[in-house]
Amino acid sequence: MASVISHAIFASGLGAAGSPESRMPARYWVTVALIAALPDLDVVVYPLGLNAPNILGHRGITHSLPFAAVFAALVVGLVFRGTAWRPLWLRLWVVLFVAMASHGVLDAMTNGGQGIAFFAPFSEGRWHFPWQPIRVSPIGVGAFFSIDGIRVLQNELLTVWLPSALIVLVSRLVRRRSDRNRALAA
Repeated sequence: MASVISHAIFASGLGAAGSPESRMPARYWVTVALIAALPDLDVVVYPLGLNAPNILGHRGITHSLPFAAVFAALVVGLVFRGTAWRPLWLRLWVVLFVAMASHGVLDAMTNGGQGIAFFAPFSEGRWHFPWQPIRVSPIGVGAFFSIDGIRVLQNELLTVWLPSALIVLVSRLVRRRSDRNRALAA
């Protein structure tokens, strides 16, 4: 898996690109980062002996696209339930769905671990992408704060964080140009 830090960073880049407004409250950014990291909570089933190929195991249903779609809808309804948010619900759902789905995509680009059950519960198939530039992150706090964990973060700096920064930069330039064009048209 990619590190939990990189999942949150990448999703935040996607959140910047897809945000409904140029300035979003902290609740938006916290939700985007958390929903991207959440699929790895499936590691709690390790002690129960649940792992791949079990659908409840790591990189199983919590990493799937159907799960991301349903969970994003629930989060939009709970976190953004005020009437002021209603016109933005579809946009918020898209951003949160993509943020959560990005977790499985990044994990499928790692050089190790289980494949991703992208289509669970409808399929038990697990997938890795042919291109795997991201080093698999060690599981556990102690393992993460080791030499191997540092190497993973160095790798993710180039393979995840830099592309995330580029997504933010491009989205800001596009938004600025769009705002300028709207101002000229008015």
